[in-house]
Amino acid sequence: MMENELLDERARDLLRWRSRRGLVENDIFVEQFFRTYGASLNVRQAQGLTTLMNLSDNDLLDLLLRRKEPTGDLDTPDVHEVLEMLRSRKPRASLAD
Repeated sequence: MMENELLDERARDLLRWRSRRGLVENDIFVEQFFRTYGASLNVRQAQGLTTLMNLSDNDLLDLLLRRKEPTGDLDTPDVHEVLEMLRSRKPRASLAD
């Protein structure tokens, strides 16, 4: 598979299932991520997400809340890109819309 190739539905569903976390706070970030970016995830981003999901819940939450930044093996472009995607919040539509 090429790095920029989109994940197929089966691979995306498996990644989503594997991304379930023990801390509800992390699950909120992950669910928002899949709602926003799930259909457009590519192989490279999936690799970055997998790397992040291999962290302990507390280490992941520290990164998501910007208490820490990726260092060492985590300090890669793929991890940084996915981490920013996880951290981003799309504005909610107003009630007037």
